[in-house]
Amino acid sequence: MAKMRKRMVALSAVAAMTAAVLAACGGGSDNPPSGGSTGDGEASAKGGTLQYLQHFPFESTDPQRIYYGVELANFRRTLYRSLVAFPFDNDPDVANTPVPDLATDTGTSTEGGKVWSFTLKDGIKWEDGSDITCEDFKYGASRAFADDVLTGGAGFYIKGYLDIPADPKGGSMYKGPYRGDGQELFDKAVTCDGKTITYNFNKPWPDFPLSVASLMATDPYKESIDKGDRSKWVVMSNGPYKVDGGTWDVNKGATFVRNENYDPATDSPDLLRQANPDQINYELYTAPEPILDCLVADAGDDKNAVTAARIPPAYFSQIEGPVADRTATVESPYTNYLVPNQKTLTDPKVRQALAIATNVDGYIKAEGGEKAGVPAESIINPGLPGYTEQEMFSGSNEGDPDAAKALLEEAGVDLPYPIKYTYGQSETQDKTAAILKEGWEKAGFQVTLDPLADTYYDVINQPDKDSDVVWAGWGADWPSAMTVLPPLFDSRQNFATDANGNVTNLGQDYGYYQSDEFESLVDQAATAPDIDTQNDLLTQADTVLANDVAYIPLDTSTFYWLYGSGITNFMTDAASSSYPDLGPIGVTQ
Repeated sequence: MAKMRKRMVALSAVAAMTAAVLAACGGGSDNPPSGGSTGDGEASAKGGTLQYLQHFPFESTDPQRIYYGVELANFRRTLYRSLVAFPFDNDPDVANTPVPDLATDTGTSTEGGKVWSFTLKDGIKWEDGSDITCEDFKYGASRAFADDVLTGGAGFYIKGYLDIPADPKGGSMYKGPYRGDGQELFDKAVTCDGKTITYNFNKPWPDFPLSVASLMATDPYKESIDKGDRSKWVVMSNGPYKVDGGTWDVNKGATFVRNENYDPATDSPDLLRQANPDQINYELYTAPEPILDCLVADAGDDKNAVTAARIPPAYFSQIEGPVADRTATVESPYTNYLVPNQKTLTDPKVRQALAIATNVDGYIKAEGGEKAGVPAESIINPGLPGYTEQEMFSGSNEGDPDAAKALLEEAGVDLPYPIKYTYGQSETQDKTAAILKEGWEKAGFQVTLDPLADTYYDVINQPDKDSDVVWAGWGADWPSAMTVLPPLFDSRQNFATDANGNVTNLGQDYGYYQSDEFESLVDQAATAPDIDTQNDLLTQADTVLANDVAYIPLDTSTFYWLYGSGITNFMTDAASSSYPDLGPIGVTQ
């Protein structure tokens, strides 16, 4: 799911990058029908207009280029369907189990998970009335290889798994549909037989259906409308809504209206898309605060509003009485963690001391308390298969400076031991850094704080940085630890090297971590014949990381939502992002 700046995008600083229109609070009313219900997937009344208040611009509405969690959550319920999808349900086991969508079932796997086939349903159509074909799915997957034309998205997964040879530089021999180089290789890897599409992979991919349900790289795309990079904001819907006018406005948003060529008989409304509102208005603001002001006031059209902007600590005092009745608190898929630098903190006892002295409770309190996060004891989210509480991090959440100092003395290092802590600067993160510094210095460290006010991840992934510990955040791309551990700690995936073999970029392995034992377990997990075996191997790999103190978990982020009084059946997307789930939501005002 990429680093938190990619799929969470909850920081108001992101919104400031683009001059989005500042919508006003309130407004008129379309007088939709009243009624409906709230609860866990119960039916809401049909009709009315839902207001979706957005506090930052999207990168694209092209399915192969989408990677923001809020888009994946919302567009999967409204505009774009795929072979399989996650149902809306508050039970994580149910919500994390794909069900058929455009396919007749959840796929057939052969050759130990290296081959997957899906057969399309009858009667599925694009918004222009044309049939959705196997060739549309094949063309959509081919676009992931055109990374010289289409930037963004999560196509790197399908590129890494499809059975297509690599070129001398390590890239794919297939260069995408616009250039056509290696087309015969792609045509062998992805085949169509009537309504059946088959994907041939170079290694087992037991959780491929989870990837399909979570991301959009394998979504169908209609070749006749494709204009490459110029298709960035064009929407050709196959879901219950379409974009009025067909094009998303990056600065203003869009209006979703009903798609007359969508047939609910081909869908599962009780599981995936109730499509209750007649219309959905996306409005873009320049920051989250005006949105929260509108929702607290709860006037006019804002009674029918939901938002992607979480309630910040500064607003907690306003969330009381009737306003508090319109809130939801959920644990998100995202984990905040610290990364010790393996090149500078070479003694494992020093890294262990750092972990033991970390005041997680104080960090969370500075963030905003339990409405901001809960303590984490692994970098794997508790909602993911393969999670286990790691003994290395199961001590006091307040930190134990005395035990940490004893470890430093055992290591025989000079005290106070100097370290530099690098983090992304904000008012909240300045407070959390001060708390961490206090606990570490009680243990015998001498801490220099190194806040970065502008760019962040492109600084901490440099191999010559002098940071001893950095802050990071991550969430799984689909419900599997395979999208957590290898992307963050497998040096082979992360390290970029020059012609002389020198590391020039750390990727997402910010601590310069390398371990043959860990990478061997990753390799075994990558070729596991089934998900249970894979999860067991990943749990073992996580224990290796914990024992090496390759990371120090801080908290699982809590998402604290506020919505209008006219919203019925408010739920969050339990399977991936924890954003408001537009599948069951309705309006009554």
